[in-house]
Amino acid sequence: MKSIEIITHGACDHASRLELPAIQALQNPERMPFSIRIASGERDLRKAVGVRRTAYGRHLPEFAQRMAVEDCDREPGTTVLLAEAKLDDAPVGTMRIQTNEFAPLPVEQSMELPHRFGAARLAEATRLGVANGGVGKVVKMMLFKALFLYCEQQQIDWLIITARSPVDREYDAMLFEDVFEHRQFMPMAHVGGLPHRVMAGEVGVARRRWGEAKHPLFKFVFQTHHPDIDLRVPNDLSLMPEPVRCQEGSRIA
Repeated sequence: MKSIEIITHGACDHASRLELPAIQALQNPERMPFSIRIASGERDLRKAVGVRRTAYGRHLPEFAQRMAVEDCDREPGTTVLLAEAKLDDAPVGTMRIQTNEFAPLPVEQSMELPHRFGAARLAEATRLGVANGGVGKVVKMMLFKALFLYCEQQQIDWLIITARSPVDREYDAMLFEDVFEHRQFMPMAHVGGLPHRVMAGEVGVARRRWGEAKHPLFKFVFQTHHPDIDLRVPNDLSLMPEPVRCQEGSRIA
């Protein structure tokens, strides 16, 4: 698991802060009936889009029908997580993580973030989709754990999310805070202009905050080692479109 084999670009103090939690996590391994890894290649991206269509189709059917592999799925600074069932490799969940290393975040198409985020390393989670039913709830939580571990690995300062109602309550429960006014919903260009709440979590203090709050998922997220989360970048990572299979108009309107 990448969070254990972590490389911190020479930030020794950062490594020291993560060393003890990593050791504690190794003492409590737990296996899942699915795995989570970084998508590699067009086949993986198409599997991710299949999950997106199904998940978004339950609430936004017209928007889901237009979904395809997007240009930003392949851009530098973007990572697509893919959850697959161990039984048959069927996709059961996905999430896209975009950082501001090479370009502004998607949310910045719709508004200017407050000044306190100006010099920070930011990441935004988008295009979350999971299978329906009980397994989907577990996959969702594991994807969020993978997201947090990825942000730690990349030394992200703030994690930004946009959430429609009532999904925003889940982020309240995970101790995210409003970026703008309390419970303010704003139209988002990258999700069809639908109103979403913009929320943020400070990555560096998340462990402490969850511990102090005695969060019911603290042990699951921070003190349990899940070997089925693999955040190593594949050696054959290639998300360039395949000319023969590429379809015109792949960007979502």
